Amino acid sequence: MALLKILTYPDPFLKKVAQPVTVFNEALETLVQDMAFTMYAEPGIGLAATQVGEDKRLFVMDVFYNREDPESKKQPVAVINPEIIQAEGESCVEEGCLSVPEFRAEVKRSAEIVLRFQDLQQEVHEMKAEGLLAICIQHELDHLNGRLFIDLLPPLKRRIIQTKLKKRASEQSKAG
Repeated sequence: MALLKILTYPDPFLKKVAQPVTVFNEALETLVQDMAFTMYAEPGIGLAATQVGEDKRLFVMDVFYNREDPESKKQPVAVINPEIIQAEGESCVEEGCLSVPEFRAEVKRSAEIVLRFQDLQQEVHEMKAEGLLAICIQHELDHLNGRLFIDLLPPLKRRIIQTKLKKRASEQSKAG
């Protein structure tokens, strides 16, 4: 398995709306394995294909794995061509993102959702989700639609974070 490079803001690829997955093959399975490996290494609970420079409507997630518990088992889920078919209620939870390192902010999301998606065998599934699972799904689906969690913040807070991130990116490119 390979550790993939995670794109960070302001990389323009993060604003790209991902294309549906139409080819289900060994290369897709390898990408899913590499994305899961990268997600655990970072550590995160979800990772979208666009975050690693892949133009595919695909993300991996595992909100139940507990790094602190030696008995906890990794159970990554590959979510391909996802769509939310139902959303209810409202939740406001602090979020972070591997593509927006070191920044966290409260984001309004739906409290409960129903997700339709395909797995690696092209089977269609529906999943009802609430709590952290619902937040993670909405966060990763936003990535596939070219949005970051900071895009959902009030304008002033968003501009402050964007300015700091652009400054950091500029300093890193000068140093590298």
